[in-house]
Amino acid sequence: MTTDFARMRRNVHSNDTIRTVDIAGTDWPLYKLEALGVALMTFAIVLVVTQTLQTAVLTAAAIAVVVWWARRYYSRHATAESSHGQAARPQ
Repeated sequence: MTTDFARMRRNVHSNDTIRTVDIAGTDWPLYKLEALGVALMTFAIVLVVTQTLQTAVLTAAAIAVVVWWARRYYSRHATAESSHGQAARPQ
């Protein structure tokens, strides 16, 4: 395991950088792990409240998709804005 917990990875096809986490030698984008974590919590809460597996699975899947895309969009635009801001500063 590396000493870096979270790293930045540059997308080959664009100038975007994505925060990643090394899991078993594979770089996972942080937004994917956040979406999976939120979906797992949503699944557990909805299952306890409704006690219906179908409702819990479908709700968690919908929440996972929304969080996945929202965090992906936010992380790309937040890193792009911060990189543009650094380029404009005098050294």
